[in-house]
Amino acid sequence: MSNYSFGVVGAGIIGAAVARELMHVHPGAQITIIEKSNEVAAHQTGHNSGVVHAGLYYQPGSLKARLCRRGVDLLRDYAISRDVPYEECGKLVVALTEEEENRVRDIYKRAKANGVPDVALIGPDEMREIEPNAVGRLALHSPHTAIIDYAAVTRALIEEVTAGGANLLLNTEVKGISNFEDRCTVTVDRDGQSATHQFDYLIVCAGLQSDRMAQLAGGSPYPKIVPFFGQYSKLAPEHRNILNGLVYPVPDPDYPFLGVHLTKRVDGEMLVGPNAFLSFGRENYNGWRISIKDTLDVAFSRAFWKFASGNIKAAIHEVGAVISRKKFLAGAAAYAPDLDGAVSTPITRGIRAQAMDENGHLVDDFVIEHLDRVTVLRNAPSPGATSSLAIAEHLVENLGQNLKEVNKHAPGSDNRR
Repeated sequence: MSNYSFGVVGAGIIGAAVARELMHVHPGAQITIIEKSNEVAAHQTGHNSGVVHAGLYYQPGSLKARLCRRGVDLLRDYAISRDVPYEECGKLVVALTEEEENRVRDIYKRAKANGVPDVALIGPDEMREIEPNAVGRLALHSPHTAIIDYAAVTRALIEEVTAGGANLLLNTEVKGISNFEDRCTVTVDRDGQSATHQFDYLIVCAGLQSDRMAQLAGGSPYPKIVPFFGQYSKLAPEHRNILNGLVYPVPDPDYPFLGVHLTKRVDGEMLVGPNAFLSFGRENYNGWRISIKDTLDVAFSRAFWKFASGNIKAAIHEVGAVISRKKFLAGAAAYAPDLDGAVSTPITRGIRAQAMDENGHLVDDFVIEHLDRVTVLRNAPSPGATSSLAIAEHLVENLGQNLKEVNKHAPGSDNRR
């Protein structure tokens, strides 16, 4: 049995998965999860489309590619074990032009290199067999791409770890992190009251606040989080069965995000989106909760302006989709013509915690920073939720190596296992 104490900052799906992994690897350890909101899965986890990504796009050998493939298997098995809805509805990545055909072939090569099972390149006739209402010249078919409710998974994870003895602190905001040779301390504000918690080790999975948490622990200002909102719309009931699964565009290498796509949800609703534009607030989910602090943070960021200057064309395109829902839907209708004239209703925005380096480049891979007794997950964009259980394995495994090194030199270490 372990007598270590661990703190986990963030009760999204990754933080919850880390707490569960700690419980399994270090049975008997004291585990405390610190979450500033009044419920779990309140941020990125509870504001996404629910897609379980198969690993089509990611650079072979990257942390993203490896943890995504491992994460799919772990997530599917966990969902089944906990009776969380999980549906392998499949996905088409559709090329509309000759240029896109070449790019979709490249995606196919990456998918094969990443070990994505049963992917295939198919023509228009096979496309219609899978998605009768979809059109295109060539498509990559990923039959095992799935959909899930990530908030439900998170609640299941939290129920499991709290039943196992973990302590969950909601409405608790981290204000300070201190690293010492033999411990770390976390100063929090809970319901207006200040308190300090002491841990042997701390793992920070704070999503939109990850860069700020890292700096509290003595980490670098970069990569810096720049929030981009993604607005999905829910199609009217007469269009909710227009597709059997998911239909995506071929990513444009000159555009920093994936583009508008059609996404089935586990509750049967059909979503179209998202657009992507700078959010004036890291938690501005309704579009009106503008944060002066967050906005000024971006405005005074030299890295952001470097990024913006290189993406003017994309920004102009996105402004049109943000202002006009008709234009927004027209992008989707190019792949499913029956959507022409469709009616949709915007749903709550998601905010993408996109890390940016000091040169204004979006950081593509997962990023982990080790700061003595504090480990910070600094970048976990899509497929972060898909990879959550695998990210937890990776973080806790690396922490275990650190524990071994510390124990070699710690007095009385024979008593700590």
